[in-house]
Amino acid sequence: MAQAMRRQSPASLLNTDGKPHPLQDTLMAVTLVLGAVAFITAMFHHLHLLSSWAGLVGIATGAYGQFISATTRERFLLIIGLGASAVGFFLGMAHGGLFGGVLG
Repeated sequence: MAQAMRRQSPASLLNTDGKPHPLQDTLMAVTLVLGAVAFITAMFHHLHLLSSWAGLVGIATGAYGQFISATTRERFLLIIGLGASAVGFFLGMAHGGLFGGVLG
């Protein structure tokens, strides 16, 4: 009965097991930040190097984060970060790619 009376914060609403997950939370935050950077910089043609590399690294960290995720909150936010990273990566590739004429 004591558990029913305990109030939970809104941030822990999707934390289904109530345990800390520092590695998963770090990967989630990194994926969200890289996804935001890749998505925003993909709107500018001259920033294709930043958007394509940030998107590629965001996809890699998000995929590993999905592999080891433990809660619904982590999976939900990782998918948002993965989607933004993928859009940024693909638009960065369309605007000039990972190397953008530097190697070719």
